[in-house]
Amino acid sequence: MDFSLNDEQKMMIDTIRRFIAEELKPLEDALENTGALPEADARRIHTQSKALGLYALNMPAELGGGGLSNIDRIICEEQFGHTTDMLIRRAFGNVYEPLLHCKGAQIDRWLKPAVAGARTCAITITESGAGSDAAGIKTHAKRNEQGQWVLKGSKHFISDGEWSDFFLVSAKTGDKEISMFMVDKGLAGFTVGKDQKMMGLRGTPHLELFFDNVVLEDVALLGEQGQGFKLAMGALNVVRLAQVGARAVGKATHVCEMMVEYASDRKQFGQRIGDFQMVQQQIADSVIEINAARWMVYQAAWMLDQGLDAREQIAMVKVHAAETLGRVVDRAVQIFGGMGFCKELPVERYYRDARIYRIFDGTSEIHRGVIAKSVMKKGAVLFDVNR
Repeated sequence: MDFSLNDEQKMMIDTIRRFIAEELKPLEDALENTGALPEADARRIHTQSKALGLYALNMPAELGGGGLSNIDRIICEEQFGHTTDMLIRRAFGNVYEPLLHCKGAQIDRWLKPAVAGARTCAITITESGAGSDAAGIKTHAKRNEQGQWVLKGSKHFISDGEWSDFFLVSAKTGDKEISMFMVDKGLAGFTVGKDQKMMGLRGTPHLELFFDNVVLEDVALLGEQGQGFKLAMGALNVVRLAQVGARAVGKATHVCEMMVEYASDRKQFGQRIGDFQMVQQQIADSVIEINAARWMVYQAAWMLDQGLDAREQIAMVKVHAAETLGRVVDRAVQIFGGMGFCKELPVERYYRDARIYRIFDGTSEIHRGVIAKSVMKKGAVLFDVNR
């Protein structure tokens, strides 16, 4: 076992940290205060990131992506966690793995432009009656007499919907069958609804989408008919590991560093507050939990690189990393005291942003249920080192 970072990985970390510090951090306060990112800034950071080779790192190199292994991508995603969601999206891109199932005319129309950053895509699974229950969607698509698909239904909480040119839409194509379609914005019958304002993640739009008998060409079907649920779950597994697990570790790391710095500088009763045992315990617990979460993330990524099934490990990551972030930012607010509750410092923002991590892409409760059922079925293989 080798837990060390190689020179290339260290260079990736240094490059991303420098880019975030120099190009993204200066935009964070204005984004938080206004709830919007000017288009000129979005274009600039997108162009700069692409020039550094930091866009679409999860996509194959032959398509123009980063071509990274899962473990290398995870190392980068952890660094992304040091900044704000909206800036991550604009600078580094969200190019979803189901697009790799594009074939024929789909490649030039949707896949390559998405990897190049010429077109932006969002994935749409969640509905008002189907959140953690992804199989419970009501949106459906049926073929008409001309052999086209007719899409009807709605989605909500669609992240990045305002900036997206097209959407990966999961829809029922039979009683027990779900398929996935690539749906361009602007099609007749496709309406973008309101931006559902959130407690945190300021600047990232979360839109309602309505499909009123939207006619789709046959080429809009992604993969095979009936493969949509598999594609959606595969995408969510990667999102849970990279965009939730790894970024939660990165955000917790960033907050913990701020916490340690503040505890070293802030004095009360004639000494630094970092010398008080109660504060030391909160710092120590944070460091322990961050390291534990990081190695869980790395293990799951390594398993994917070996071609192994890591579904249970990713579920564990989703729970532990999300809840670790919540505990770390809560401790940070406590250590910062009144200033931690004040909008003048970013700790208050991190506290609000962290809360959603226990909810999106499957709640902690859902994942605990998945883990428990798997353990009851598979036994000690999920927690013993050699079974």
